This record gives sequence, C-alpha cells and structure tokens, in this order.
Amino acid sequence: MNIYLVRHGESKGNVNKKIHLTTADHAIPLSKKGEEEAEAAGYFLKKHFQKHFQDRFCLSPSSYIRVWNSPYRRTRQTAKIIHEVMTETGSLQVDQREHLLLCEQQFGLFDGVPTRDLPVLYPNEYKHYQKQEQNNGKFWARMPLGESRFDVATRVHQSFGTFHRDYHQHGIDNIIVVCHGVTLRTFVMMWKHLAFEWVDQEANPPNCAIRCLKDGNDRGYIWVPDHR
Repeated sequence: MNIYLVRHGESKGNVNKKIHLTTADHAIPLSKKGEEEAEAAGYFLKKHFQKHFQDRFCLSPSSYIRVWNSPYRRTRQTAKIIHEVMTETGSLQVDQREHLLLCEQQFGLFDGVPTRDLPVLYPNEYKHYQKQEQNNGKFWARMPLGESRFDVATRVHQSFGTFHRDYHQHGIDNIIVVCHGVTLRTFVMMWKHLAFEWVDQEANPPNCAIRCLKDGNDRGYIWVPDHR
C-alpha cells in the first residue's frame, strides 16, 4: 500500500493569526496562495500516478486512487482542488472521502491565542500547562480543554483500519491523505512505529508538501511547493 500524506495549502490563518479570534479553526479557508499550492500538488500527483501506472502497465479500472481529507475547511478545499486536477482529463480514477479522525490537534482554550497573551488571559491554565510540558515533555502535555500530541497520535492510529479496509477489501493501494502538520507527523510516527520523541524533533512540513509511505517504507517528502 502506498500512502501520500499532504499538508493542506496555506490558510488565511497561516497568513494572519488574528483570524483565529473571529473564526473557528475548522472554518478557516485557504488563502489564494494556498489554492495555487493545492493545484500545483494536484498536477505533481497526476504526473506521478500516470507514470506509475504506465511503468507497471496497469492503467486499467483496477488502477484506483482514493483521497481522504480531514473535515476542516482548508483540508476539504485542498483535497477538492487536488481531486479536480487529477481527474480533469479522465485518465485517472480518483474519488474523495472525509475522515473525522484526521482533524487538526485541538488547542482548547489556547486556540488562536498568541503565546505571549496566554499568561494574561489564562494565567492558571497556562501555568498548569507549562508544568506539564516541563515535567513530561511537549508530546504528553495536554492543552486545557484540548488535546496533547499523544491524543492526536491515538486517534490517528484509530483511522488506520479505514485505509487497511480500502486495501484489503477494495483493492485500493494508492491513498492520498490531506491533513494537518501535527496530524501528518503523528501519522508517520504511528505507521512506522517510531519513538514518541520523533514527533517533537520532526519539523512541521511546508504547506502542501507531500510525504510518501511506500510499502511500509518512509520515502520522506517527494514534493514541496516552490515558495520563492
């Protein structure tokens, strides 16, 4: 099974964090640049799969690709653009589905609040979080009314059954997963059975970067948008 992990395109929240003060995280859309990144990612994947199937002499009804995305607006938009680009000529068979467990880390009370403002707005909660982080490490520290990275890893692992069913029951061995930075990193960690420290050491990928897990092996990022 080949899994292609894609971080969503640049969102308006990536450009201006103040949008978090007026808009729920799940409702934040892509920026114009984010839409262009998603389109470019779609063209890369289209060429990649066309070559892949041609090299294997199997461009046939069995050559099926499934796109899974998180339920957030920015990931829905990214997946939709990728799907449209990949299917525009009809040479690839691709469908798109949504999985709730692929959503972004839940930041609870701290959602959208600049770190410098946390001690003022939530002094007790911030002090408690800092204690957790200092004593246990960032991976285990849970956001007040939100999630820790451990929580994200746990629910991401619960989604794996869906991808295995796609493969074993429906013969779909090429899956594209459009998600978020922490979600993507914990996905790799759980899929590869890596130590939890790996997540904290691994940087968030650029928007729309594509990471490939091929037959159980991590090939790293096979495409990153040109941000010049």
